[in-house]
Amino acid sequence: MARTHGSWTGGTLTIRSLLKPHRVARAVFHPAWIPESLDPSIERLKRFRVIAGAVASLGVYTFIEGGFDVTELLENALTASAVLLFLTPLTVGVMLLVWRRTGTVRQLRVPLLNSLKLLLLFIGCVVALVLMVQTTNASGNPLVVIGVGLTMMWGLVFVVHGAVRVSGNFFGTAAVHRCLPALLATVTSWLMAVPDLVTGDLHGLSLTMGVVFILGAPVTVTAIALLETGRLKRRYGVRLGTHPASLPPLPGPVPPMPPTGLPHVPLQGNPYGHPHPPAGGGNPYAPPQPPRVPAPGAGPHPHAPQHPYSPYGG
Repeated sequence: MARTHGSWTGGTLTIRSLLKPHRVARAVFHPAWIPESLDPSIERLKRFRVIAGAVASLGVYTFIEGGFDVTELLENALTASAVLLFLTPLTVGVMLLVWRRTGTVRQLRVPLLNSLKLLLLFIGCVVALVLMVQTTNASGNPLVVIGVGLTMMWGLVFVVHGAVRVSGNFFGTAAVHRCLPALLATVTSWLMAVPDLVTGDLHGLSLTMGVVFILGAPVTVTAIALLETGRLKRRYGVRLGTHPASLPPLPGPVPPMPPTGLPHVPLQGNPYGHPHPPAGGGNPYAPPQPPRVPAPGAGPHPHAPQHPYSPYGG
């Protein structure tokens, strides 16, 4: 997707795109102002983090305990949205206090406002989807059930794909600081797991299985986030505690590998050697000899072989 400054969707949406909610979710929840990933390896780490975060958000124990339920899934999503609405601004606020030593908040005003808009937009879509589900279940009018039900199915696909997008970019906070998405994913996953451990609510599972399923996701998210931030620090000098305006200039995204999968290999051999070794087994490393210049008035030997580049023709 092209990154067009000043545009939310980057001009990628058309009337026909409305028939494909996953494309609309990609354009809306991964806006054009979010910077591209610096390195394909970091992008792969983000994908693993998204998978582990989905396990933490949905709760694998839900499938084991009582089976898959759309209503319970939406309730969990609504609870997670309320947690994000409180936790994300709080975490970003703490980091702003840390960054005040090397920069100002005014420098980050635009990306902060954009991230807040994306957060509120996602939460509003989740709330609207939950209201449509409740309306469909409570209404006895077939026309209402069909009309709202079709809209609800479109909204369900839209919200699910949107959740995947915002889990990867974490509401576009990479536009504020490259390390913020990893930090927010770690804090959120732990905040959702700790209350179950403190209260002992293992959701009907045994102690071992409950601890594994509750702690598995946040531990995985934390490990991947540490790898992500460590790679950003080693390769690009991006440190979480440094104000974004004080960081060194970052290079553009790394281009993909060629179709062969092999990087450019320089020509092999001695680059300083003679391009055409002398015939007859001469020393290829001997210094070049100056050409022999014939005496004035002397012509070529009558039995000498003719050379096409000789000054005497032939």
